Amino acid sequence: MFEAKALATDDKATLYAELLQQAKGLMHGETNTIANAANFAALIYDAVPDLNWAGFYLFDGTELVVGPFQGKPACIRIALGRGVCGTAAQTRQTQVIRDVHDFDGHIACDAASNSEIVVPLVKADGSLFGVWDVDSPSVARFDDEDRRGMEALCEVFMATVA
Repeated sequence: MFEAKALATDDKATLYAELLQQAKGLMHGETNTIANAANFAALIYDAVPDLNWAGFYLFDGTELVVGPFQGKPACIRIALGRGVCGTAAQTRQTQVIRDVHDFDGHIACDAASNSEIVVPLVKADGSLFGVWDVDSPSVARFDDEDRRGMEALCEVFMATVA
């Protein structure tokens, strides 16, 4: 049985390094994508401070559909190119949004969210799997250190996706 360790650090680089190790351990040997996604979302939501939503939107061949997450109920479907998630999926580039209210076309699933980071998830064959979406009630919560950390975590998760 996997047991998450408490992460007591204010240093983001250390936090993400420790989270990488925990994520690897948590998903080691597990091949069920939904189980891994659910545990991944719970791990990040529990360990990273100042979040109000963390989870997946999975690409169904047409649009993004909400997947495993932690937080309040979310928007169910998001079109490619729409909002921060749809933009990340369409451009295949991580979006680090300082203030979601300044993002043209932002979709407000939770009015308490003020900043957001979204990492596109691309399979080894180049096809879109979905996006990893993390929201915070604080403006300017995410920076380049978070981008690097979240992208590294997503690489670990995507290594488990067939």
